[in-house]
Amino acid sequence: MTRPEPFTTPDPQAVASSRIMDFARRVGRDGADYASLHHWSVTDLEGFWGAVWEYFRVDADTGYEQVLAEERMPGARWFPGATLNYAHHALRHPADDDVAIIALDETGAAHEVTAGRLRAQVASVAATLRDLGVGRGDRVVGYLPNTPHAIVAFLAAASLGAVWSVCGQDYAPKAAADRFGQLAPTVLIAADGYLFNGTTHDRRDAALELAGALPGLKATVLVDHVGLPWRPQAYPSPVVPWEEASTRTEELTCTPVPFDHPLWVVFSSGTTGLPKGIVHGHGGVLLEHLKTLGLHSDLGPGDRLLWYTTTHWMMWNLVASTLLTGATTCTYDGSPAPLAKLDVLWELAARHRVTVFGTSPQYLLAMAKYGIDPSSHDLSSVRVVGCTGSALPASAYPWVRDHVGGHVLLASISGGTDVVSGFAGSAPTTPVWAGELSAPQLGVALAAYDTAGRPVVDQVGELVVTRPMPSMPLAFWNDPDGSRYHDAYFSTHPGVWRHGDWITHTSHGSVVVHGRSDSTLNRNGVRLGSADLHDIVERLPEITEALVIGAEEADGGYWMPLFVVPAPGVALDEALREKIKEAIHSGASPRHVPDEILEVPGIPHTRTGKKLEVPVKRLLQGAPAEQVVNPAAVDAPDLLDHYARLGAARRNRPS
Repeated sequence: MTRPEPFTTPDPQAVASSRIMDFARRVGRDGADYASLHHWSVTDLEGFWGAVWEYFRVDADTGYEQVLAEERMPGARWFPGATLNYAHHALRHPADDDVAIIALDETGAAHEVTAGRLRAQVASVAATLRDLGVGRGDRVVGYLPNTPHAIVAFLAAASLGAVWSVCGQDYAPKAAADRFGQLAPTVLIAADGYLFNGTTHDRRDAALELAGALPGLKATVLVDHVGLPWRPQAYPSPVVPWEEASTRTEELTCTPVPFDHPLWVVFSSGTTGLPKGIVHGHGGVLLEHLKTLGLHSDLGPGDRLLWYTTTHWMMWNLVASTLLTGATTCTYDGSPAPLAKLDVLWELAARHRVTVFGTSPQYLLAMAKYGIDPSSHDLSSVRVVGCTGSALPASAYPWVRDHVGGHVLLASISGGTDVVSGFAGSAPTTPVWAGELSAPQLGVALAAYDTAGRPVVDQVGELVVTRPMPSMPLAFWNDPDGSRYHDAYFSTHPGVWRHGDWITHTSHGSVVVHGRSDSTLNRNGVRLGSADLHDIVERLPEITEALVIGAEEADGGYWMPLFVVPAPGVALDEALREKIKEAIHSGASPRHVPDEILEVPGIPHTRTGKKLEVPVKRLLQGAPAEQVVNPAAVDAPDLLDHYARLGAARRNRPS
């Protein structure tokens, strides 16, 4: 194949001053191109990850015996003997007067949290948690929006060696309890509400309901974020106001823990049942995020990152980890494009001299659709526009160049909650091809496998990782024999991580992502569980059965229809559609509300009764039926033609 011309090539001056080139020089690879550096990083795992440890000056309480003691998947043993603490590294860099966090919201308001103030708050909240009975290995959970409170609470828990988990407040109490209930938390930290699209959402009753669904709680810490009065006497366990918890005068101490001690639990979307609790360790996250943010995003002291996210998306974890590099992180509470000011994020990026601006493909496409011109703001400080959550279509690249700036590195990134990091993306030293991810990230032995488990180039295959990464999960929560963890990633190709994405690994080194090969929904970069919707909709007496699908479209869009089978004698009219939308909005979250609700004659299943989510998605996208599913395995194969016709009709609509 002819090598395509890059959309942009690295700026020589930016390359020379980048941290990734400084890293290359430090490890004796001065002058090596990215491909050579990546090859070394995946063929010499011990050399590479040991060099990351040294380059970022990891401050361990006890040293490691070996970088990689056992190379196997699952179960790789990284840096045995080392003890350290993530929170110590997040808080060690800046001087007291340096700005650590800038808290932003959709109104344009902002306030700064200095490093000295952050350390003092973390020390205070950690002491409060300790007094409430939280110790090493106990769980602390947050029902919180993306504000500094969440970062402070996380670092306080981590400093004690406790295990953190957080969920955004647009999740209904039951959806949050489905996650947190598995952890048997000691303390819940909950806010009174959050902002979104000009509305203050009161979540006091939701927080109370959630606390009642967690019977082992010793206490609830109540955060006054939007100024609504609490009713502490209603809570089943003691309550502590955040103002009291965070203003004590305490000395900050961080408990040393083993490299693989649990840091947090992030949850899967719950596609086929209860969400899976994915456990990551202090050391693995520390090294992976230093590499990703420090080398690929080129973040360090003096830089500022603003990445739109919610607290239950893995990008929030990266937002918090910005502190590891000594850079300033920005939290943001609100809609990414509130009706009152659609371009507020760009305005904030300009005003606060952001250097890395992160978003999703849907956001960039919406900006273009609404005629927003970010260049009306002074974006000269922005070096990188990061984009993740789904594949960024080639059509968006010229828009970013023309309306954000030709000086910007447009870094399309693909990763996962599973490794809480990226598999492929860009770096200051990589070319950018429109519609493609520049290269696998350092330390990621990525390949595309065909159905026989052979690596293929310039052909569509399954995304696999053939050698371990430090941030691969330690385990799934409540999976004592590791069988669920093994089955999730390693059952198809033993000893090889299968992620669930269709990709093409090109002969010029880039990666093209074609979408999920499983049935997880992915709305605006936030992965959602179809099971959440099915449970809510099928509880309505008017509905017999439901199926929701998320389908990537050729123009870069994302279509999330809900198919319903009405109960006998019931018509799917506008009143019922509104009832379904309201049930989903209140029972799950606004993000779960589908794009369309369509009546169908039936939902196809396997012979064992499992809904055919992936085959229906592929039929809607235009895949031939014979390549999608064996009709002999379907309980009602005639239904497949119905979904194929629906997909064809949608694709043939006038644009």
